[in-house]
Amino acid sequence: MSFTSLAFWVFLPVVLVLFHGPFRERLRGQNALLLVASYVFYGWWDWRFLSLIVLSTATDFALGCVLERTEDAGRRRWALALSLVVNLGLLGFFKYAGFFIDSWVDAWASVGVTMHRPSLEIVLPVGISFYTFQTLSYTIDVYRKQLKASQDWLEFAAYVSFFPQLVAGPIERASRLLPQLQRKRKVTEAAVLIGCRMIAWGLFKKVVVADSAAQYANAIFGASEDMSGPMLTVGVVAFAIQIYGDFSGYSDVAIGLGRLFGLRLKSNFRFPYFSRNVAEFWRRWHISLNTWFRDYLYIPLGGSRGGQAMALRNVAIVFLVSGLWHGADWKFVVWGGIHAALFVPVFVMGRNRVTFEAWHWTHVLRMLWTFVLVCFAWIFFRAESMGQAIQIIHDINERWGEGFAGWAQMRSFWKATDERLFALAFLAFIVLEWLQFRRGIRWMWRGVWRGAWVEGLIVLATLVFSLRNEASTFIYFTF
Repeated sequence: MSFTSLAFWVFLPVVLVLFHGPFRERLRGQNALLLVASYVFYGWWDWRFLSLIVLSTATDFALGCVLERTEDAGRRRWALALSLVVNLGLLGFFKYAGFFIDSWVDAWASVGVTMHRPSLEIVLPVGISFYTFQTLSYTIDVYRKQLKASQDWLEFAAYVSFFPQLVAGPIERASRLLPQLQRKRKVTEAAVLIGCRMIAWGLFKKVVVADSAAQYANAIFGASEDMSGPMLTVGVVAFAIQIYGDFSGYSDVAIGLGRLFGLRLKSNFRFPYFSRNVAEFWRRWHISLNTWFRDYLYIPLGGSRGGQAMALRNVAIVFLVSGLWHGADWKFVVWGGIHAALFVPVFVMGRNRVTFEAWHWTHVLRMLWTFVLVCFAWIFFRAESMGQAIQIIHDINERWGEGFAGWAQMRSFWKATDERLFALAFLAFIVLEWLQFRRGIRWMWRGVWRGAWVEGLIVLATLVFSLRNEASTFIYFTF
């Protein structure tokens, strides 16, 4: 069930009415309702996948109780190891089995040895990468004694499966979300208003910005061999816009839905394309995943405690694993490797933690350069294969010298798509993003913007574009 589907907008009011009606004063009743609703939401794609999330939930709840009740170091290590084996085993099989088998066969083929390639038809369960990391963080925190294990299976299951963020994040830590499920929740009028605004803004990002940009990105990447250098560049920038609007839009909707149920979810994006170096970009992009890798991979590997050489090794490992987390394909590993290569100079110069206060014109140049570097890496993320990514980079370099013919193709494409309305909406989006970035997120809903007319324009634009364009699947559903 997707946030942009009609089924969801029938499903949501029913859950909200029950949550704030019959179950309003019953904490366990609310948690039970959230659990049932979340399983309906998740099972809408394929009910068989519910068995995986139930297995992961039951395993980590039981192992959490074991870790809480024993001080024996050996038993605690075995409990943690079992959690890692079950969760990473499920993730590895469903997401990476085919990738590793193909890589193994191809590696032998490169030295002249032909091996039989088994035929595997493994369907990737939606959101498995997200809820696996969520349950793992719980078990690791209990093992480290940084968190008390939950003794209520109902609240724990509701934590793992909370439907707004179940399939595409933010990845919530148990230390943040579980306590909210353990106490009575009061939903104020202000919280509902903020939640509705977040939902409206998130849907605007998805339907108006991302889905419109996707038309350019899909058309250009789909026929890249026939495109001029300027057109290929437009396609890359269009995908950069698409993935930001798509993923940050999903996160905004999830956070807004959380507010309607009296729960606060973690902010996942903070205007990443206004970053002035790659390190700042990664402090602003997919924040819940990046902090997860920091706390559960980078620091356990030694962080920067063993000197600069070890720190650089750990940075490289984190980026490469992050790339692989995004997809079972070498192009994602290369994408992570590019970001590692871009991050290392900033890290060596000690500028990875620099906080920019005031803005200067040179910062605009840094921001634009950072955006160019990020877009270059996006080519590998979006391309259908490594071969296509390399060819697109080659063609952009070669075909920018085609002169007026290249620009003529772009003008023809623009006239054919007739996306003047999208251009206007996109310009408004950029201006609003920049003003929120400079003045604070809440600025848009205060001061001169006070009143329902802003929300009305956003909702109207979303409805108009939803009728013009067919809603596409959220990109991160495939991860």
